[in-house]
Amino acid sequence: MKLKNGKSFSCVALLAGASRDGRRAVQPISTEPLVAGVLVAGLDSGGPGPDRRASRDRSPTFVRYLIVSDIHANWEALEAVLQHAQGTYEKILCCGDLVGYGADPNRVVDWSREAVTAVVRGNHDKACVGLDDLEWFNPVARTAALWTENALTPENLSYLRNLPKGPLTVDSFQILHGSPLDEDEYLISTLAATQVTAYLEVSPSFFGHTHLQGGFVFRRTGVRRIEKLGAQVQQRVVHLKEDALYLINPGSVGQPRDGDPRAAYLIYDTGEHRLEYRRVSYPVAAAQAKIRNAGLPDVLADRLAVGV
Repeated sequence: MKLKNGKSFSCVALLAGASRDGRRAVQPISTEPLVAGVLVAGLDSGGPGPDRRASRDRSPTFVRYLIVSDIHANWEALEAVLQHAQGTYEKILCCGDLVGYGADPNRVVDWSREAVTAVVRGNHDKACVGLDDLEWFNPVARTAALWTENALTPENLSYLRNLPKGPLTVDSFQILHGSPLDEDEYLISTLAATQVTAYLEVSPSFFGHTHLQGGFVFRRTGVRRIEKLGAQVQQRVVHLKEDALYLINPGSVGQPRDGDPRAAYLIYDTGEHRLEYRRVSYPVAAAQAKIRNAGLPDVLADRLAVGV
């Protein structure tokens, strides 16, 4: 495949079978997960390698980005992330789902309008403003979407209705919600991730939707999963390699589903080509109380305590 910067890359084998658009389906060469730690194949905790700055086309100004996703109107989680990340970034990006599930939609959207450099829409952003059919939502999500639509101010309803669809190019990379092909697609398995690599226009690309921190590394030897941080780990540094493609998920700020209730986010340093996956605790009980006081389904409050 050839990216927008003209760089050719091949990391998958084309095997028999048709994909959704009639093209030959791609299958992963390797589905072995990455070891949960800093030093793994395709990832390391050392330097960025031989003179990457001279070999890669980049903008003249290097920026550190705070990248978040799936906030879901959880102000307590977002506030903890902003405090934890203070002083380590210049701009903020969001991979979608500002609202839905949580009880602070206006506060979160107000913050996004004021502070976020770029954001793409998520499926809940669409559903909560009447841009998506709620019949596709389960009863709990549908109830939360209708409550959110009634709670949002006219200004915030308009803001959400006009959010762009991903992928959206920012600097020399992209942000999206689901996948490069379908903004509502869940990229959970290595197979699903491999099937969209031919449609990646740049690397890295950052996505959300799954509420699972990590992502995928594609090299000529195959595709590997980036595992989440351990329960006692607050941060992991990953240096991006020149001979790999990356689909990166910062995880969910407001409703993690990887068994870790801590808010998830990451910092991307474009000058050092470095990712920092991070987790931070927040006052879950306060967020739960708001959900219950708003009359939203109890399960939306209960799940925050266990990260599912």
